[in-house]
Amino acid sequence: MSITLDKSVREIATETPSSIRVFETLGIDYCCRGAKTLEQACADQHLPAEDVMKKLEKAAAESTAGDVTDWATASLTELMQHIVRKHHQYVRQELVRLEALCAKVQNKHGHAHPELKRVAALFLTLRDEMSSHMIKEEQILFPHVARLERVLELQQPARQPGFGMLANPVQVMIHEHDDAGSLLSTIRRLSNDYVAPADACVSYQALCEGLQAFERDLHQHIHLENNILFPRALQMETESAVRQ
Repeated sequence: MSITLDKSVREIATETPSSIRVFETLGIDYCCRGAKTLEQACADQHLPAEDVMKKLEKAAAESTAGDVTDWATASLTELMQHIVRKHHQYVRQELVRLEALCAKVQNKHGHAHPELKRVAALFLTLRDEMSSHMIKEEQILFPHVARLERVLELQQPARQPGFGMLANPVQVMIHEHDDAGSLLSTIRRLSNDYVAPADACVSYQALCEGLQAFERDLHQHIHLENNILFPRALQMETESAVRQ
């Protein structure tokens, strides 16, 4: 797939998975705000577009077949299983670990760094929202999409779910993704882009590193859902309606 400045960042991330690492390094949002063209995204980040293009092309050239699964063509059932095993499991594990670190670091450094109280509160909000979000996906949305994919393969009529059209829960999930992204963006700002201060202990440094890794994983997680899973599932629903 060709990479051009007039393509959206979302398209590039979907078509060329090797670009994701480049976008993460440069701070270019390819998930929640991925509708911008590459040219717009570079301008927003004050990055020379030609240099970014070279980095993307180099990453694409260095990637080899088999290194990255093409989720744009894999079955949606496989994609959802991957999301649950890789991203949901990671989120649940890190929510527990980082919540404890937030409390520990706030207790030790809160007097010198009052912003830590706000960081801890925002992380608790994120914990609650992400926990509820993943349950809704695993118990309602993902099973419906898997059934829809199965009945289409068998050329059988699809059963209408209780929530109506698929666009309804999808819009809720996208809105919740935006909320999670905004919470982490605020945490990033309060924590000086996850750079620990000079007086930071090992736990403080681990917290900053953990929050940064959590944000990076969430970006990849949201990208797989917003840019690949949801559009393909909605298209699948349309195909199912036409067949009926």
